Amino acid sequence: MFVKIKEKISLLQIELNYIAQRWQNRSSLPVIDSGDRKILNALKRDCIYITNLTDLGFGYTPELLNAADILLPSMVNTNYSYSEKIPPKIYTVTDLAEFSNWGREPRLLNLIENYMGVSIAYHGVHLRKDFANKDQFATLLWHRDIEDRRVIKVIVYLNDVEEKHGPFEYVPLSYTSLYNPNYYRIKSKINTSEGINDETLNQIILKSAWKSCPGAAGTVIIVDTRRLLHHGTIRTQERSTLFFAYTTKSPKQPQLCNHFWDDSYFKPNLYSESVQEENDHVLSVGKN
Repeated sequence: MFVKIKEKISLLQIELNYIAQRWQNRSSLPVIDSGDRKILNALKRDCIYITNLTDLGFGYTPELLNAADILLPSMVNTNYSYSEKIPPKIYTVTDLAEFSNWGREPRLLNLIENYMGVSIAYHGVHLRKDFANKDQFATLLWHRDIEDRRVIKVIVYLNDVEEKHGPFEYVPLSYTSLYNPNYYRIKSKINTSEGINDETLNQIILKSAWKSCPGAAGTVIIVDTRRLLHHGTIRTQERSTLFFAYTTKSPKQPQLCNHFWDDSYFKPNLYSESVQEENDHVLSVGKN
């Protein structure tokens, strides 16, 4: 009993220190312009903001898109059975300057730091292709990310995403906040499973309240995936995306951030022979 009480006091002290740090850091947050202030206000209010690459105007966007165009043809589904749960193909491209330079854009980092309220960590980026699936599993289930108290993911659509491609979907914060009874029902469901399927969530929060995020290629979703309940929807056609990940400098569970830079997924060499050979193979199959 004494050990448990001591652990709870320690955890409480950590949270109080975090709150104090955010309070003390208010005057030293980086300055952002009026356009980015609009994004920040939306993030603070709704935990999500949807824009596009053109409106953001980051200088490294052409290099980003060119690199993605080179790698995407090699990301093929080797399991063509539509009846099975087909996992996404994920490349860790954190070490490639064409991707990491965009993710380290100073305007973006300053915006996220203002939202977090403390110094932040950029963990990396995944190039991801999701395939058609009939069943919900993994990130197709409703969930919250748990790496930190706040987790920002910047999602870039690399193809036009309609309902058939499985757009990002979320529940507005007002339905799941700490002051809403749904919060505890959802927390209980997530704690006892890997996530919540559509049927179960519909019994707690009606589907009419869910927000789907279709968009043209180049759509950018900046979202706090810790605070918003979210998932990718069932799709009948492929969807290609980039996922950039950010937490505070000292996340609560840093071990859960490792897959953005470790060997969990394949790390391509942008101009390697293996990537070019795979692309040539895909093109030749398409001609037959």
